[in-house]
Amino acid sequence: MPGWDLPSLIDHTVLKPEATKTDVLRLCQEARQYGFTVIFVPPSYVDEAVAAVAGSAIRVGIPIGFPLGGHTTRTKVAEAVEAVARGGRVLDMVINVSRLKSGDYDLVRQDIAEVVRATPSAEHKVILETCLLTQQEKHTACRLVVEAGADYVKTSTGFAAAGATVEDVRLMKAAVAGQAKVKASGGIRDWKTAQSMLEAGADRIGTSASLKILEEWKSSQGGR
Repeated sequence: MPGWDLPSLIDHTVLKPEATKTDVLRLCQEARQYGFTVIFVPPSYVDEAVAAVAGSAIRVGIPIGFPLGGHTTRTKVAEAVEAVARGGRVLDMVINVSRLKSGDYDLVRQDIAEVVRATPSAEHKVILETCLLTQQEKHTACRLVVEAGADYVKTSTGFAAAGATVEDVRLMKAAVAGQAKVKASGGIRDWKTAQSMLEAGADRIGTSASLKILEEWKSSQGGR
């Protein structure tokens, strides 16, 4: 089994609409305690999250165009610019699923590229929402993400009908051909599932079940 440093591979996340300020601050404290290096919080909590992890190596992530992806490019750019100005360092934007499925590939590429260009200091992941796409659309989406200059392709928001699958992670890993990384997210709630995603080629895991996964991982390592 590879010697993963699991906490450093997890984006520790709280994005449910009913999540409270208390939940967000708890997430920040958990990241400090358990060694998660990236947290994801709703855009309206970027200030509190940045303040809560100040002085640490933890990077605050903010979703862009979330969760449907149908925002105008100008709106996505504005969201991204504000998030970075307030201290966000990682941006997970949702691809324009409708435009992708309509074959408007230049628009999809431009949508991503403009966010990337407007926020050069941030890391960029693009959520494909794979459960809504055909196999060919997944391949095409990966190509567009690479061409637009983003750092990662990501499986899912966690808000659609299904989340990450091993098959999609493998497909995406092959499709980006080393020109981007892969984040698996959506429905990953235990170590067995997380492990299967990592073994399939995922570079990062996005989950709100981080503590459970970490506990199970430590048990599998003999409790160390």
